[in-house]
Amino acid sequence: MVHIFCRLLETGVDVNSRHELGWTALHVAAIAQSTRMVELLLQNGADPNVEDEYSNYLTVGREKGIHPLHVMMTREEEFSSHLSPRANFRGCTPLHYAVLMGDERTAKALLDGGADPTIENSNGHRAVDYAKTPSMQSMLENAEKTYKEIRDKRAAEERIKFPLEQRLKEHIIGQEGAINTVAAAIRRKENGWYDEDHPLVFLFLGSSGIGKTELAKQTAKYLHKDLKKGFIRIDMSEYQEKHEVAKFIGSPPGYVGHEEGGQLTKRLTEFPKAVVLFDEVEKAHPDVLTIMLQLFDEGRLTDGKGKTIECKDAVFIMTSNLASEEIAGHALQLRQEVKEYDKHKQASKLEDLEATERITISRQFKDRVVRPILKRAFKRDEFLGRINEIVYFLPFSRSELSKLVSKELEFWANQADKKHNIKLQWDHNVVDILADGYDVHYGARSIKYEVERRVVTQLAMAHERKLIDKGCVIKLTASNAEDMTKTVNQPDKPATIKLQILQKGKKEEFVDIDLHTDKNPFDLGFK
Repeated sequence: MVHIFCRLLETGVDVNSRHELGWTALHVAAIAQSTRMVELLLQNGADPNVEDEYSNYLTVGREKGIHPLHVMMTREEEFSSHLSPRANFRGCTPLHYAVLMGDERTAKALLDGGADPTIENSNGHRAVDYAKTPSMQSMLENAEKTYKEIRDKRAAEERIKFPLEQRLKEHIIGQEGAINTVAAAIRRKENGWYDEDHPLVFLFLGSSGIGKTELAKQTAKYLHKDLKKGFIRIDMSEYQEKHEVAKFIGSPPGYVGHEEGGQLTKRLTEFPKAVVLFDEVEKAHPDVLTIMLQLFDEGRLTDGKGKTIECKDAVFIMTSNLASEEIAGHALQLRQEVKEYDKHKQASKLEDLEATERITISRQFKDRVVRPILKRAFKRDEFLGRINEIVYFLPFSRSELSKLVSKELEFWANQADKKHNIKLQWDHNVVDILADGYDVHYGARSIKYEVERRVVTQLAMAHERKLIDKGCVIKLTASNAEDMTKTVNQPDKPATIKLQILQKGKKEEFVDIDLHTDKNPFDLGFK
């Protein structure tokens, strides 16, 4: 067997490839109690923490469209005949299988190779839960303790080197107040300074397209790395009717869909520590809010089958557009007041400009304006009382809008280079014109649409008419833009963005691309 494996390695076989029914070679080696084979696989890059995707023969047969009897026979012949065909093995690691077989040598080899003894399978069991001897149990308990100490030490070092605020700001433009509020709460949780009897609950308030969902997603990525498991997004507009509660937590026994489970309970069962995003929570039916209140208050949820899911370590984030108009209007008013106050300071540095644009929503505004709106929507004080932090997302400042435009233009510049081998350039006037297209009601999406409408549309039209080609350099220029070096403006003429192309053999000479002509600039010697 070892000889065959060595020959396969020479052909470039992927040691982490899966059998069509879900397991890998390392799972097979562990269940076969082949310690030497496990060591060879680990030495050649096998993942010691890979999880088996096989559940039981009936479920796999239904999922794969294969006759269950064929699934059961394949599992027995190609994996192991010592396992129950009805038991659920989804999420089992090679370490789970080594312990199930009572093989201490193979279990130790896996632990030495980096196996994580804290991983739980889909049944919520760690490898130690299957230990049959005191020596195996002792070895795994010690390994768990050591693994947690090393993991916590590394995590602490990583947090010091690269704080959460810094990570979030790499992906989210603006919203410094929101980022700091969330990061502070997560820091308290990570370091054990929080109420362990209750999960952490946030309510994100603000206009659409302003970073609420992205902040939730990046928080999940920071906490769990694996977004597929660690981030659960529930669209609450799907739960506006009373009968849709069953879709949320699962149907009770005897009802249609009982075996499928609920959209939330199913995902939380798989990963109880997830970051759960309840999008547009104000649209949910009151009965769904009642279930959420139990979830936030007790840190547990009972599904349609009567099974209780413990999720005190989860992080729940609700987003809402409630009071978004009031918040945006108040923030814009505050910015205008700050701008008027700082006129005499003649702020010239970007840091100074950004400092004048930082504003804080007052406690009085929150209590007098926002809270009554929330109480009318949710109709219960106890629901609001279980929210740890209400996080406010504010309209973008002028400097933040410039960053959003630049980020969007850089995206399209990369696309132009990658797909068409075309270089795209622009100046600050173009950025300013596009920033003027900001709509406070649609947030960053309005900037995205503005760039697509005023820039990408022109590029696509020029490409279709063969006015631009591979290898050319395109410059975006602004007409009738406000020139900071001149005192005379032409306010009656709207600012526009046009395309220019670099002349062949010239370094800095660009000519306009006329989208209303059929003449090809390449025929005129331009490049």
